[in-house]
This record gives sequence, C-alpha cells and structure tokens, in this order.
Amino acid sequence: MQEYQERFFRETPGSYFLFGPRGTGKTLWLRHHHADACRIDLLDSETYRTYVAHPEKIRDVLAGMPSGQTTVVLDEVQKVPALLDEVHQAISQQAGKRFILTGSSSRKLKRQGVDLLAGRAAVLTLHPFMGAELGARFDLLSALRWGMLPVVWGEEDRESALGAYLTAYLREEIQQEGLARNTGSFSRFLEAMSFSHGSLLNANEVARECQVSRSTVEGYLSILEDLLLGFRLPVFKRRATRQLTEHPKFYFFDCGVYRKLRPRGPLDRADEVAGAALEGLVAQHLRAWIAYSQNDSTLHYWRTKSGAEVDFVIYGPNGFTAIEVKSSSRVERGDVRSLRTFQEDYPEAQAILLYGGSQPLRVNDIPCLPCEDFLRNLKPGTDQAVNYGGVVYPQ
Repeated sequence: MQEYQERFFRETPGSYFLFGPRGTGKTLWLRHHHADACRIDLLDSETYRTYVAHPEKIRDVLAGMPSGQTTVVLDEVQKVPALLDEVHQAISQQAGKRFILTGSSSRKLKRQGVDLLAGRAAVLTLHPFMGAELGARFDLLSALRWGMLPVVWGEEDRESALGAYLTAYLREEIQQEGLARNTGSFSRFLEAMSFSHGSLLNANEVARECQVSRSTVEGYLSILEDLLLGFRLPVFKRRATRQLTEHPKFYFFDCGVYRKLRPRGPLDRADEVAGAALEGLVAQHLRAWIAYSQNDSTLHYWRTKSGAEVDFVIYGPNGFTAIEVKSSSRVERGDVRSLRTFQEDYPEAQAILLYGGSQPLRVNDIPCLPCEDFLRNLKPGTDQAVNYGGVVYPQ
C-alpha cells in the first residue's frame, strides 16, 4: 500500500494542469490535499465511456455540486480531450469553480488541437521523488537500482513493481491508445534507447540497431516524450566561442526505468551502466528542482567538437551552474578539466563536480561534492542556483 509522502510540489491558486508520468503520485497528492473535491476519474472504464460519448454531462455534475464544494479534479484528462471545451466554458461562466486536470501528457492534447484552455490554467509537473523529500530514507544505492518512482518505492518487491510498471505502460498506453502499430518493434526500440541514456542521441544509429527507418525512430521518440517517459537535453549554446556538437542527449525520466530496460551481459561493463544510472539520477533531480523552484531556469549540457563535455548546465535568472558527474569514489585533476574549460568561456558560472566518494573536496579550485549528500540536501526555492545541494565544501 503506497503511503502519502509530503512533496516539494506547490500548486498555484487558480485552475491548473498537473502533468507527470504514471506512478509519480499525482492522484495520491490530490487525494491528500483536496480530499473534498469533486472527482472524475477517466481511468474508470464506465466513467470514461460516459464522457467520451457525452462530454456535456459534466455540466450536470457541476450544477449538482454542494455550495461549499469549489474544486473539481479530472484525472487523466487527455483520455477525453473534448472535456476541455466544457471546462473552458465553466471557467469563463462560473467564477467560483477551480479545476485541477491531471494527465500523463500535454503534447497528446496539443496534437489533437486542444489549446490547454487558452492559458486560463497553469501547467505544472510532478516528478519522481527527490532525495530531500525522503530525507533519511533516501539511499543512493537503492535509488540507482530501483529509481525514485513513488509507485515503486512504496513496494516491498521493488524489482517486480518496476517490471509491472513498464508492462502496464506498454499495454495501457501504447497498445490501448494505438500509439505504435507494432508493440514488438517499440519494445526493441526501448531496449536500444537504453544504450543512449545519458549519451548523444543519434537517430540514424538507433534506426540501424532496430532495423527500422529514421522516421519510425523519430515517431517512437515522440511517443516517449508524449508519455513523459524520456526527454532530450539540448546543448548550451549561449554566447558560444567554440564549435559545439549539434546532437541533444537523451535520458529516461527515471534511472530505475533505465536500469530495468538496459540489457546486461558479459560484454556490458558494470561501471558503464552504473555511471549512466548516476548521471540520469542527477538529471531527474535537477529537472524536479527547476520545476518546483518555478524560477524559469533551463537545463542543458555542453560539449565541444574537440570532446570537452560538461554533463549539466543550469541557466536562469537566479544563477548559472555547470555540473559534472563521476561515479568513481576518487577525483583526479583530469576529472575537472572540462569544468575548467567551461569556466574559461563562462567565468560567471559556478562549477561543481559530483562524485561517488564521501568527503567534500576542492580540486584545482573546483568544489567536488559527494553525490549522495548533494541529492539528499537538494531542495527547491534556494536563491542561488542549486546552492551546492546544501553541502559545505572546502574553501
């Protein structure tokens, strides 16, 4: 049974969309914070059939709400996009009503011509757990193995829960929604993409690996992004003085999902898999930190054509930070070389190296912080970008 865990997510005063992959705890959060809301669950088959045939029936529900009840929650609203026309009208005509619309994809709605209520509702996201939300319960090794999905974290057998989660996504989202004609090909694509996690994305190479066309791969990538299962990280190019690579990097939204999809065999080096998992864990934390801080920062990476690379660049009105991630328990001077190169071009930027050790260090004037401590202390809303995750480093 999944227990409620307080989150860093903060809602806006008016109506809003709440997007996030399945299993991130949207429904649980809303049941805790809006227990008295009028709730319409479109995952319920009977409810779904009613509204897909007659979306106007929501008018009767709204008319029948008690006078003290003002909040309406529509779960998985992307299943019946026509409901948004009714919600739009209700927001315009019934000033006292507040709508919270959850879903696993905003792009699916946009592709069907829905305008997300013409800006009348904010768009918010809920992410997997952050280490600081779990506090003392956060354990880096467990996070790297099973990820940070609340629906998985709350189970005794997390390995089985993670497998069931992926199976449910393939069956309920891919097959039932008709997003991919060939589920077998899509499953092979997911396996191939696990080798691209944390790496430069080359659609031509993925197409050759899957023996499908590049256009098919691009379509599959769109499905991953539509379902919020993966994201592309763009190159930081602002005021560039060097030749930079053009390809984005790719990450699955949760490192546990990546580990479950990634095949392992005699030719797969354990440190290679572990390094990509740690980098992905940091990526998902930084995305959540940006979303919950609501400070208009953006997340990038930086790579020159000569091979210098910084894993993450956070750029926004509250700060400018370059972060390199190493799974090793030791730090060599060469490990901070790319950060120093980045600072040559951007002396305004902070630079941090996260590594697998336990002692804060300073190497060649770069703070090197234990990754587990950084993630456990990383909290949204700090004045300075990332704020070193609350970790004190040597001066």
